[in-house]
Amino acid sequence: MRKLEIAGADGVRLHVRDRGPEDAPALLLIHGWSQHHMSWSKQMGGDLADRFRLVAPDLRGHGASAKPEDAAAYDTSAPWAGDIAAIIAALGLDRPLLVGWSMGGWVACDYLRVHGDAGIAGLVLVGSTIRMGQGAAVGVHEKRSPAVKATGMYSEDQEANLTATIGFLRACFAKTPSKQDLALMTGFNMLCPPHVRKAARLRSEDYRPELEALTKPALAIFGEGEKVCLPAMADEVRAALPGGRSLSYPGCGHVPFWENPDRFNADLAQFATEVMS
Repeated sequence: MRKLEIAGADGVRLHVRDRGPEDAPALLLIHGWSQHHMSWSKQMGGDLADRFRLVAPDLRGHGASAKPEDAAAYDTSAPWAGDIAAIIAALGLDRPLLVGWSMGGWVACDYLRVHGDAGIAGLVLVGSTIRMGQGAAVGVHEKRSPAVKATGMYSEDQEANLTATIGFLRACFAKTPSKQDLALMTGFNMLCPPHVRKAARLRSEDYRPELEALTKPALAIFGEGEKVCLPAMADEVRAALPGGRSLSYPGCGHVPFWENPDRFNADLAQFATEVMS
């Protein structure tokens, strides 16, 4: 496992983990909102790294990366897209496969919006939406439970914040997570401060034009027990992707790569081999 520090957009320091042969096809694993590169532990620590170069950054404002105070560092496409482009350039990645989970899918789409798809091999969206804020489908977000809405995670009151964070993480699973998993995830979620969570999540975006213009292969993966990305949201993603290729995971929620890592790793390896050979 290699630990790297890379200058992202506007010089923001990004912490990046890198594992696997440096000359192997690269999978750029982009975590979700309030998360961490450790979200991909079951990929980074498995046999995927025997065949692929796995690159897992802490996004700006998250984990061990720098955390600018200004909301403008998080609430538009430019900084996120710039960070992904900086990582690709700094590591010399040749047409990586972008794998975006949840908000990480937004970040991947930010990259497409600014840089297009010429520099990537393809796109995988995992439990991701493509419209949010004022651009979202009317009424869809209101159907989520209070735990999934997670507005308490914007609070500066630590007790309220921690309670909301635990509730949100429980909602990410189809079944109750183990105490160890919940403790680990709670720990790295609390490394993302409230101002980052709020600015990064309260965006108004519609990525359908970016996906409709995509010329590279794409795949969507959803857990059938989703409480975060509701069925109507998943259907929107499928409809927007060229070819509408998708996989559903029974018994999984918002984190299929954690709840069923064996299948996820095999599916990801198969898709990556197809598009990067």
